[in-house]
Amino acid sequence: MSKFVLSLHSGVSDHLTLHNLSRFAHAALSQGHEIPCIFLYQDGVYHASQSLQLASDELNVSAIWQSLSDEGISLILCVTAAEKRGIDTKNTGIFKVAGLAEFAMLSAQSDKWVQFK
Repeated sequence: MSKFVLSLHSGVSDHLTLHNLSRFAHAALSQGHEIPCIFLYQDGVYHASQSLQLASDELNVSAIWQSLSDEGISLILCVTAAEKRGIDTKNTGIFKVAGLAEFAMLSAQSDKWVQFK
């Protein structure tokens, strides 16, 4: 089986991309593949904002991230991208803060890197 590292580059309003990432991750895990982490980069870091408030009729973004975390996937956001966008990196909930160097190391240890934009 393969080891995948995933990255998300789009913001919270891009529901389709998050939905596709979630479906891919759950399908890969169910087939026995490993996903050590999902890296939030560029506008993807907005998903880690603890001040995020969406209407009740929109996609439950928090529930999707919680389900991925419950699967044992480490959720990581880029510290530089987060700071550039005003995200409080001291209050990120289930998301871990890291740099591109850590992501590069995780990618090098994996078979494939799949980007969702």
